Amino acid sequence: MVFWLLIVFLFVLLLPLKVKIVENNIELFIFIMGMITAISSGSWSRELFLKAASDPIGITIAVILASLLLKWFHRGIDRCINRLLRALSFKWCVALTVITLGLVSSIITAIIASLLLVAIVTSMRLDTKSTVRYVVLSCFSIGLGASLTPVGEPVATIAINKLGEDFFYLINLLGPIIIPLITLLGIVAAILVKKPKHEHQFREAHISNETYEEILYRGIKIYLFVMGLTLLGSGFKPVIDLYIIHLNTPLLYWINTVSAVLDNATLAAAEMSPQMGDQKVIAVLLGLLISGGMLIPGNIPNIIAANKLGITSKEWANVGVPIGLVILVIIFAFLF
Repeated sequence: MVFWLLIVFLFVLLLPLKVKIVENNIELFIFIMGMITAISSGSWSRELFLKAASDPIGITIAVILASLLLKWFHRGIDRCINRLLRALSFKWCVALTVITLGLVSSIITAIIASLLLVAIVTSMRLDTKSTVRYVVLSCFSIGLGASLTPVGEPVATIAINKLGEDFFYLINLLGPIIIPLITLLGIVAAILVKKPKHEHQFREAHISNETYEEILYRGIKIYLFVMGLTLLGSGFKPVIDLYIIHLNTPLLYWINTVSAVLDNATLAAAEMSPQMGDQKVIAVLLGLLISGGMLIPGNIPNIIAANKLGITSKEWANVGVPIGLVILVIIFAFLF
């Protein structure tokens, strides 16, 4: 079983980067691989199916509603962003939006922050390369910031519940590391994201002229994507329980880079324990959260933004993997 799950993991990691048809249909691919993994590992059950079928409902509804709001009110959002761009220099605007989205995501949730990101990007009219850089860096920021409170994302909620701590535990524990990281991401974005030399109206037209059928179709694809991630996480859970959770802290930190592909909420649920010391909690959570920004399946904001803006797995990986590895090395040196 372990060998087969390793093969599945490599398929999920590599095929979206190497095979065009998989890259163009990554949502269906993740769903199919999740089904195969859950069945072949013996994790499949009626309870798992019901959980996997219900988990994506809230996210799917939020994405469809936000897409409708973007379609109806895009011109108003566009005017607000243009006023901000006129009031500030382009670099300041890029840095402040990346930092702000990261910090407020712990209050408004990672899903809403990622949908705001889509609205901002479409109004900035960036070229393709700058769009990918801006979105990836913003999603790193959102994923990190959302972990500071149980409101922000499921990983934080699971960690608080498993550790038996209060609402402010994570912001006190991780805040001194995550807040400077978010600020650094904003600075990097200001350096890497270039001001457009001319307007790229195709992005605005795509958002405002999107049909209701296209919005519904996108919602269905995201539903299948999230369902597939839940099934993948459950399928790998026996291996995680048997081989991973007992590893020492530095090794566990690096092993958690698998959350670039697997559902990090599942990993957090398996690894968190009240017997952990603060340093191990920090290492486990930061390993999960940083790796979650490296590839599209790693985090919900990645999935939403990439799907809405048409960013491919290869485009995301070209930016997300190097940035994620650099941050992982910096944090590892700081912690150990």
